[in-house]
Amino acid sequence: MAQSWRVKPQRHNRPRPALDGEALERLALFYVGRYATTRARLASYLTRKLRERGWEGDAPAPVAAVVERLSSLGYVDDGAFATARAASLQRRGFGERRVAQALQAAGIAEADAAEARQDAREGALTSALRFAERKRLGPYAAAPPDRRDREKGFGAMLRAGHSPAIARQVLDLGPGQFPDCDTE
Repeated sequence: MAQSWRVKPQRHNRPRPALDGEALERLALFYVGRYATTRARLASYLTRKLRERGWEGDAPAPVAAVVERLSSLGYVDDGAFATARAASLQRRGFGERRVAQALQAAGIAEADAAEARQDAREGALTSALRFAERKRLGPYAAAPPDRRDREKGFGAMLRAGHSPAIARQVLDLGPGQFPDCDTE
C-alpha cells in the first residue's frame, strides 16, 4: 500500500512556453544567483534550456551576449571561481594536476586559471600532507608501510594529482616525522 505523504502529486504535462530574450535573461540571473559558475557553464545551461523549451524569435538566441553581459556586471567571474575551486581542492589534499583538470573541466580559460594553478604549485607539499593525513600515509601512518602498502599509497597520491617527487617526499617520511613547512 502506497503512503500518501510520499506520493508526489502528478504534474500536468503542459508544454512550457518558448523562451524570449527576457525569459532567457531571467533564467541566467536565477542560475548565477543560485550557483557559483563560469562563463562556459552558464552558456551550457542556457543552451540546454533553449534546447528543452525552444526559442521564440526569428534571430538566433543571444546566449553569448547574455553571458558576456552578466560577466561584465561581475555576476560571473572565472578568475574568482578558479581561485575558490583550486583552494577547495587543495584543502581536501588534491595536487596541482588534479586542480588543473578540474579547472579545465569547468571551462575556465588558461589566463583565468593561471593564478590558481600557481597557488596550487606553491602549496603542493602542504596539500600532499593533507592528503596523506586523510589516507593515513607517510608521517600519519600508524606503522612504517611494507612495499605493497607504499606502492598503494604512491598510486593514490598520483591519482590525487601530486607529482611523483612530492609523493616520494611524503611517503619517505616515517610515522611522526614532518617536513619543515607550514601545514596550516
